[in-house]
Amino acid sequence: MTRTVYVNGEYLPETEATVSIFDRGFLFADGVYEVTSVLDGKLVDFAGHAKRLERSLGELEMTNPTTESELLEIHRELVARNGIEEGLIYLQITRGAADRDFAYPEDAAPTIVLFTQAKPGLADSPAAKAGIKVITIEDQRWGRRDIKTVQLLYPSMGKMMAKKAGADDAWMIEDGFVTEGTSNNAYIVKDGTIITRHLGTEILHGITRAAVLRFAREAQMKVEERAFTADEARDADEAFITSASSFVMPVVEIDGSAIGTGKPGPVATRLRDIYLDEMRKAAV
Repeated sequence: MTRTVYVNGEYLPETEATVSIFDRGFLFADGVYEVTSVLDGKLVDFAGHAKRLERSLGELEMTNPTTESELLEIHRELVARNGIEEGLIYLQITRGAADRDFAYPEDAAPTIVLFTQAKPGLADSPAAKAGIKVITIEDQRWGRRDIKTVQLLYPSMGKMMAKKAGADDAWMIEDGFVTEGTSNNAYIVKDGTIITRHLGTEILHGITRAAVLRFAREAQMKVEERAFTADEARDADEAFITSASSFVMPVVEIDGSAIGTGKPGPVATRLRDIYLDEMRKAAV
């Protein structure tokens, strides 16, 4: 089935969608993106993603070509046209097309692109029941990881390092401490306390992270926002990740060492259930 996508104000068959070769997203990775999950045909935490999008654009002095209400309508229209019950909507905004120059162009119109990805079984994931394995790698990304830019080459390399090692993902290490996963926020659980790195420029300010920590506190779980080491992670009772596409995903092995019992733990399992239940009720 050919998907309908959105490019600069038009809904088009994916086979007819084009972007200029002079687009700065293509030439400089000069763009930002968001991924919003779809459950039961509705958008999960759309407002949070829209708010973070505005922040990313502001940090890069880029103009948003749409309003939040217009963006919501585009998302809903793509869900309807493509019949998405469970899946993702990818949104990308770049500074636009201009002759190649490192300096920002003064008159380029932003490029906006959205497309859907159907993911049946996204909520009832076999990986969530078994848990995933991660390796640790050096964090070699640029310093402004709080901006959700499209420059994702090193995270892609990290995914491939994990795949070659027989694992599912990689946690990145900087100055001896875990920053985050290649496309997710990282957590450990020790003696009932959920530990995850504090917000800063070193990590992405995860939308799912914010919701999960809110739900954890509402459920009277203890949360510490601080850096932790890989050794702490290996000695933890549980570990997990969060992201828009994986929700809450248990981690059962780090660098070949089992975490806790080597199976998804009760904290991660409960948080996933809470998150899915609450987000289904709040989805738009």
